Amino acid sequence: MDSLETNGEVRQRKDKKYEISNTSENDLKTKDEKNKSNGKVIGLIFVSLLLDLLAFTMILPLLPSLLDYYDKKEGNSNTIYTWLLHAIQRFQKLTGAPDRFSSVLFGGALGSMYSFLQFLTSPIVGSLSDAYGRKPMLLICLIGIAISHGLWSYASTFSLFVLARFIGGLSKANVSLSMAVVTDASNEKTRARGMALVGLAFSIGFIVGPLAGAWFAKNTDLSSGLWGERPALYALSLSLANVALVTFFIPETLSKDKRTPLSLSLSKAIDFISPWHLLRFTAVKNLTAHQNKVLSRLGLIYFIYLFIYSGLEFTITFLTHHTFGYTAMQQGKMFLVIGFIMAVLQGGAARRLSARGAERAAKLALILTPFSFICVAFAAVQRPPIFSPLVWLWAGLVLFAVSTAFAVSCMTALATTQAAGAGRGAALGALRSLGALARAAGPLLASAVYWCSGAATTYTIGSIVLILPAVMLVKLKTH
Repeated sequence: MDSLETNGEVRQRKDKKYEISNTSENDLKTKDEKNKSNGKVIGLIFVSLLLDLLAFTMILPLLPSLLDYYDKKEGNSNTIYTWLLHAIQRFQKLTGAPDRFSSVLFGGALGSMYSFLQFLTSPIVGSLSDAYGRKPMLLICLIGIAISHGLWSYASTFSLFVLARFIGGLSKANVSLSMAVVTDASNEKTRARGMALVGLAFSIGFIVGPLAGAWFAKNTDLSSGLWGERPALYALSLSLANVALVTFFIPETLSKDKRTPLSLSLSKAIDFISPWHLLRFTAVKNLTAHQNKVLSRLGLIYFIYLFIYSGLEFTITFLTHHTFGYTAMQQGKMFLVIGFIMAVLQGGAARRLSARGAERAAKLALILTPFSFICVAFAAVQRPPIFSPLVWLWAGLVLFAVSTAFAVSCMTALATTQAAGAGRGAALGALRSLGALARAAGPLLASAVYWCSGAATTYTIGSIVLILPAVMLVKLKTH
């Protein structure tokens, strides 16, 4: 009897072990399937971002020529362009400013408007996605972007072009939403790989997009009554393909049990809109006094750097257009060279840097940046003391590409070392919002200085001011 009971117990134990083993195998299979599914989602988001960035960067080499076209067509007619031009001319007479480069001022205003709208809407749309899910909000943004490109393809008037840029800026929260999807679909081990794919999409987009835009526009004579509708239609087709991709292939990544009530998520959005909250990093919780001090100082450095840098970067296409007579295709090739250098450095050296290495690289990048723009300032002078203006221009552009490859990514890496867990995402969000705010103000200021004082003065002043964030970062003690 005891023997029978013992055998029965043995069988029960074996059955239980088999059940546990079976359950473990099933769990592992489920985990593997989930990881594969998440990997597929991240891959699809990479494609979505790439399509968006290819469409977005189409216009970069075309903007100076587009604004020249609107000036020739509407300069003497009764339109919004003429009204703005007369207002500028009245200001010129009042201040004694020279009558030149009005297109630069218009371009700066458009660039700042676009970035400011993106700065305002990204936190709000992000909060709505926390409450209602990522996919519906992402689709709304992508449809808005498609509408903006559709309007551009019909923008024979400046007012319609402004409306297209306005809708595009309102809809540009798709970038932050894509990053949120990557965060949802990854864990601590795979998140870095997902974010690296986001960076790769930006690199490819800024290499291929401008050149593609210039190629599509090469047979379009903007002075003969055309406004670059070919690249606009190509951008529209990419945007519509993106809408289809998200609609049919990308699933919702934020389950209902993980969503936040709308009132709570919107109340958090103020931390990513208020400049005061951003500079104090109030969105990041559980920081030590030292961490908060380092993040606040780093945020200020980041803002000053991007404020000046983005303005000078924005005006480079106008410099090459007005001073060197670059065509849209030459502008596209210029972006290709800059993007290629950045992609090689970001894909190679920047990805392999340790935390200490990232700090040293960030300092070196900020030290190089003033030198890059002082070279561009020499290029803007008609007769520089040595070398030709073209040599100075390309020396500046190469230094610009090298410093840009490390500056933002390495300062971002520095910020992540000061926060842990959920606080890391909040720190990155605050840093991105500071960058968007800087890009909203920088182009307008730099374009105004360019318009009043010319290119050489603009880049010289910018180079001097850029010494400040470099010195601040060198003096910053992160440990």
